[in-house]
Amino acid sequence: MASPFVAPVTRQVSGRAAPASIPSGPESGQPLAATVAEMPVLDASGRRVLFGSLFRERRAVVVFVRHFLCYICKEYVEDLAKIPKSFLQEANVTLIVIGQSSYHHIEPFCKLTGYSHEIYVDPEREIYKRLGMKRGEEIASSVLNISGKSPHIKSNILSGSIRSLWRAVTGPLFDFQGDPAQQGGTVILGPGNNIHFIHRDRNRLDHKPINSVLQLVGVQHVDFSSRPSVIHV
Repeated sequence: MASPFVAPVTRQVSGRAAPASIPSGPESGQPLAATVAEMPVLDASGRRVLFGSLFRERRAVVVFVRHFLCYICKEYVEDLAKIPKSFLQEANVTLIVIGQSSYHHIEPFCKLTGYSHEIYVDPEREIYKRLGMKRGEEIASSVLNISGKSPHIKSNILSGSIRSLWRAVTGPLFDFQGDPAQQGGTVILGPGNNIHFIHRDRNRLDHKPINSVLQLVGVQHVDFSSRPSVIHV
């Protein structure tokens, strides 16, 4: 199905409602389709929540990850976990991670990464599809040379892949915790069904640097140089 969106907005947006004087049209992006807003995601208990309700009242940064066994996603979410809730509250912004596994994997993933902000899953990848998130990977030099290319990824491909495999074989369910071919992305939405920015990852390392996204919604810069201790299992 063709994506209903136009080119993303790259100007800075604040956490408060946009003033009425901002023009509508291609430059500010089209609204999120109501059918997408009404699609459900699942929380850690398996409860269905309408996607649109997550950003109905205030702006939200929604990060779609590849799958929960992906070590790159794990390390990216570890850094998302370092964003103080006070920074988000001050800008009136919600931070949301969405995966595409069974909801049973949410709690273990949060314990592993230290992530305590909002998180849901879209097991059938319907929202991924409607937002035009890519499936498959565009090979780029950043993928072939992972070391040092992302401020958020610390492992090399060998050590990261070994840890991912170990988590797979030692977990209660031996699965990939999502489609390994699915790519993620970042979307800024709300209040209401308003899209302010959308980035679709072309490959596993094509995620947006976190501070560049936070700047778009007026959230303070976060220092990711010192990371909390996270147990690798």
